[in-house]
Amino acid sequence: YEKLRTNPKGGADVPKMSKKERIRREYARLCELFRALPPNELEFIDPLLQQAAFLCETMADMAAEINANGTTDEYQNGANQCGTKVSATIQAYNQTAKIYHNLMIKLRDRLPKEARIGALEAMMADE
Repeated sequence: YEKLRTNPKGGADVPKMSKKERIRREYARLCELFRALPPNELEFIDPLLQQAAFLCETMADMAAEINANGTTDEYQNGANQCGTKVSATIQAYNQTAKIYHNLMIKLRDRLPKEARIGALEAMMADE
C-alpha cells in the first residue's frame, strides 16, 4: 500500500495517482511480462491484460477502503432489529479477487512452459 497516502480531510486513504494512471501502469507491467508472445497471441490476450490491470487496481482501492473502515457494517431493520454484517466492500473484494485469480490463470496458461515460473514470480512481486 505504498502507493496510498492519507486523505487530509480524514476518512479512507486516497491514491497518489489517478486510478486511470495506476491502471495504465499495471497494464504496461503486464504487457512487459507477456512481450515474448507472438504478435497474434498478444492481440488476442490484450483485452485480458486490460481487464487484469483494471481488476488489480480496483482491488487495491477496495483494500484501502477495507483497511480504513473494517470488514463489517452495522445495520438496523426497524426499531428492534440491528447488528453487524460483512461489509459490501469485503464481499465485492472477494468476488473481484476470484475473477482476478481465474483471469491470471488463463493468462499464465498462454505463456510457454519455460516462461511461466519467471512470469509468475514477477506477477507476485511487490512493487
